[in-house]
Order: sequence, then structure tokens, then C-alpha cells
Amino acid sequence: MGKERSEFSLGWKVLLAGVLGVACGASPIPFNVIGFTVEPLIAEFGWSRTQILLPITLFGIIASLLAPFFGSLADKYGVRKVALYSLAAFGLSFAAISLTPTAAATSTLYTYYALWVLVGLVGIGSTPVSWSRAINLWFFKNRGLALGILLLGTSLAAIVVPKLAVWAIEAYGWRAMFAVVAALPLLIGLPIGFLLFREPRPEERPKAILSDSGKLTGVTLGTALKDYRFWLIWLSIAIIATAFGGAFINLPAMLGDRGMEAQQAASVMGILGIGILLGRLATGVLLDRFWQGFVAFPLLCLPAISCIILLGDNIGFTAAALAGFLLGFAAGAESDLIAFLTGRYFGMAHYGKIYGMIYMPFGLFNALSPIIYAYVRDTTGSYNPILTIAIFAFIAGGGLLLLLGRYPQEFPEIDDDTGNLEAEPA
Repeated sequence: MGKERSEFSLGWKVLLAGVLGVACGASPIPFNVIGFTVEPLIAEFGWSRTQILLPITLFGIIASLLAPFFGSLADKYGVRKVALYSLAAFGLSFAAISLTPTAAATSTLYTYYALWVLVGLVGIGSTPVSWSRAINLWFFKNRGLALGILLLGTSLAAIVVPKLAVWAIEAYGWRAMFAVVAALPLLIGLPIGFLLFREPRPEERPKAILSDSGKLTGVTLGTALKDYRFWLIWLSIAIIATAFGGAFINLPAMLGDRGMEAQQAASVMGILGIGILLGRLATGVLLDRFWQGFVAFPLLCLPAISCIILLGDNIGFTAAALAGFLLGFAAGAESDLIAFLTGRYFGMAHYGKIYGMIYMPFGLFNALSPIIYAYVRDTTGSYNPILTIAIFAFIAGGGLLLLLGRYPQEFPEIDDDTGNLEAEPA
């Protein structure tokens, strides 16, 4: 028990900064606001849902392709620099979307897209790609719980940001909303991260992640890419993300199709955020005690129930809230799993690069999914066809993780500088 308390007593300040950094970063914020821009942009420009949601796809694709690069930077130069510089750049670029021209011209659409591309280019370092490396270095015995707590940041964003976005849009318009929301990374996440966030010094690291000589252990990226378990995880995440991302982003529009007002839809999104929060904590606690397959498969099947509920023609607030909660609970589980499985199956020496590669399908297919859902809605007049496919996707994606087998008991020591990065000053 003393050792468990020791991990948290050493790392709680870093964990707190990481939670707020994740909450204010590029992982949750864009996805929590764009669904509420659909109606204002249709009203002002007459764009289709597909055109309006395409920016989140552009952002996600670019960010996903850059994830291994930012992970490599974190391995080489340290998480602190990568996370804080990227968080600042994300806040400034997200605020810049408020500068979208008012003229209803084709050039306006392209300018809007270009601003979202900029967010993708600079923002990925403010996502769990960076923050989770530090948490994995501070925690081992309680790693699942610590990662679950870290990723509560996305839950906080899902609870707070939709309400903030709806208020800002109603009070000042959709352009001002981007500037208002950008204050979160610039005025909250960045200052606290600057004061508290760092990697552990060598003597503060858990002994379980070190070799006898005190270096981090783990496999190289090349070795990971030859391991069937890497590709099982990759494929599972791709399938789940494809099913989840569009359901999440389009949920306000789905509920709007059934006559639900924007404030009620925002409340459902807040309940989804609570589901993410509880899912992260429950998954973290369970991963510290049980093999991941016994935890992951049942949790990742929960969104199938959400899809069944959303197929109904008449959905009351209670049913919508249940669908949102289950969808969020499973989303919390999936995000925990990416960071946890990377560390447990491949070690910490090259965690950033390997995590970046495994994060890639999560970001990429979460980005493609909203446009798929929107296209189905635009062409068929209903979300039901894609929701039906998603039911089977959630079950299949969760089932793949049952094939991973036991965690490795030890890893080789990597004799290079990136595997033994010295901590940066706070």
C-alpha cells in the first residue's frame, strides 16, 4: 500500500496539470464544439452538413498523421516542451477561426477549411500523445488509474465545452464562440502546465519500467511494427473510432432531427461527458486488476446499445441521455486502453513514437467518421443506415482485443539517448 501512495504522492501535481492540459487541448475541444456550428453555418452560408463537418475530418487526418512525429519529439526533447508549446499554438490557432470572413463566397469556405488545417498542424502535441508519456513514466502499479484520471480531461471538456459553446453562439455568434473557447487552453491549461508539468527525474521513476542500469526498457518502433499485437490493437482502434466519431459529432444533429432543442442536446452531450468520466475511472481501476481483454470487450460493446436506442423514431430525453451515457462510457474505456496497452505491450523506451502510431487510427478514423455519418444523412435523409453498421463495428472492434494474449514480463534495454531521457526542470 505504501508503494501505491508513493506513486501518487510523487506525481499528483503532474497528474493535475496533465488533466487540465488534456481538457484544454486539441483532443476534446474541436470535437465538442463543431456539432453546434451546423445550424448557424447553414443559416449564414447555406453549406451542407457534409461541408460543415469536413473541417473536423481535415483536422483529424492531419493531426493523426503527425502524431508519430510529435511522439518522437516528446521522446527526444521531453514532454514538457512539446505539450506546452503545442497547447499555446492550439489556443491561438483555434481563436483564429473567429476571423472567418463574413462574405458568402466559395473563398470563405476555403478560408474556413484552411484555418482548421492550421489547428491540425500545430495542435497534436497538446493531446494525450504527449501528456500520457509523462504519466506512464510516473506510474506503473497504478498506471491504469493514473491514465484514467489523466484522461478525465476529455470528460471535463465534454461536460463544460458544449454548454460554453452554445452560450457563446447564442450570445455573440459562432465566430466569437471560437475565441471564447480558445481562452481555455491559453488562460487555464497553459499557465498551470507551465507551473506543474514535468517528467520524473531518474530516481522518481518506478523501478518496474527500468533496467538494472536504470535505463527505460521497451521495444523499438520497428520491432513493434513486426508484432501482430500492434496490428490487432491498431485495427481494433480503427474500427471502434470509425463507429464512434460520427455518432459523437453528429449526436446533436441526430437529436435535432427528432425535435430536441439545442440546450437539451447540449445536456445530453454533458451526460455523455459524465459517461466518459466514469468510464475512464472504471476502466483504469479494472485494468490495474484484470487482464485488458476481460475489461475491454464488454465495455466496448456498450455503444451498440446506444446505436439501437438512436435508431428509434421517437426518442425522449431519458432515452437520449442513456444513449449518450453509454456512448461516453465506452469512449472513456477506449482512450484509456490506447495509452495503457502501448506501455504494457511495448514498454517505455520508445513510447512516444509507438503511441503516436497507435493513436493514428484513433484520430484518423474519428476524423473520417463524422463525414461518413453526415454523408449518409445528406444522401438518405436518415442516420439509421450508418447506425446499424456501427452496432456490429463496436462488437467486432472490442472482440479483436481478446486475441492479444498476456502482457510481456520484461523488455530489452534500449541503448540510446531517447530511451533514457533526463527530466526537465519544472
